[in-house]
Amino acid sequence: MRILHTADIHLRGYEDERWETLKKLIEIGREEGIELFVISGDLFDRGIDAENLRDKIREIFSNNGFKICLIPGNHDSDSYKGGKYFGEDVLILSDLNAPFECGDVRIWGMPFEPIEGEKILDKLYSLKNNLTADKKNILFFHGELLDAFRSRWDFGDEGEERYMPIKISYFKDLNIDYVLAGHFHSRFDVWKLENGGYFVYPGSPVSITKRETGQRKVNIFEVGKPPQEYLLDTPHYEEVVIELNPFEDKSPVEVVERRFSNLHPNARVILRVSGFVNSETIGMDEEEFVKQIKELTSNKCIEEHYEFRDIREVIEDALFKRFLKKLERADYEEGKKKQMRDIAIKAMMSARA
Repeated sequence: MRILHTADIHLRGYEDERWETLKKLIEIGREEGIELFVISGDLFDRGIDAENLRDKIREIFSNNGFKICLIPGNHDSDSYKGGKYFGEDVLILSDLNAPFECGDVRIWGMPFEPIEGEKILDKLYSLKNNLTADKKNILFFHGELLDAFRSRWDFGDEGEERYMPIKISYFKDLNIDYVLAGHFHSRFDVWKLENGGYFVYPGSPVSITKRETGQRKVNIFEVGKPPQEYLLDTPHYEEVVIELNPFEDKSPVEVVERRFSNLHPNARVILRVSGFVNSETIGMDEEEFVKQIKELTSNKCIEEHYEFRDIREVIEDALFKRFLKKLERADYEEGKKKQMRDIAIKAMMSARA
């Protein structure tokens, strides 16, 4: 069985970038010949979004040639109650004790609940006698893996609350081959279970918050083989940090241009320009330099942070020139020299202020 696994799409509206991402995943599923499309929670951002989009979801979740399995997440935990119809191909696994079986694969759904500790262990171990070795056992899960040592920001905008926290050790005596999880947005991650299985977070397939930087991924794999990253051409945030060095023989405008020429076309950039420039050498003042950066990066940046300084007056200072000569003769590695030079520049700029 070939599976596409994702989570945390957080749909809000029709034909926005999140909706287009979902359509793209369905297209990829067809191209990759999958048999099962798994969304491990938070397909919708809120219950009202599920209700508003249900007619459209029915259209794209029907007649695809593969099954679509959903479990409720913490954002859409109430969206699937009452036997609601989401499409011809859809299976909603909201009952841990009612698995879906397909050939030699048995699939269990553990949707989000506001529980912790012993209650989670009790739920997991209620499956133990049913996790027989005659089939591959896959568990869908939406919650927080404590072993991940993630920042709270990796969940999206969830605040300080804990969300069904578990540990890898909880699966030690369970015959589970894959835990296909959702809730962590930031990146694709895999942990090995002690029995040789895998615990996988695919990350969100489209950036939901600005902290989810880098090209997005999903998990596409063949049952019996390791999880596999699949790169997506979906909208995502990219943080570009450029530290300028006036002592290198490079044009700062060219440095910016080079960085932007290598960006993915769907990257929405959070730009930070720091360091120092010498307006005498580059032939422009700070205002003109920023103007050129904006021209180079037009329509690509969603945020711009300019933290660089023009140090022409410092570089021309006789005392600083003597310092540089001594530093060049010193037997320090290049990183140390740069650090000392930056400290001297900041000190002299503060003194001049």
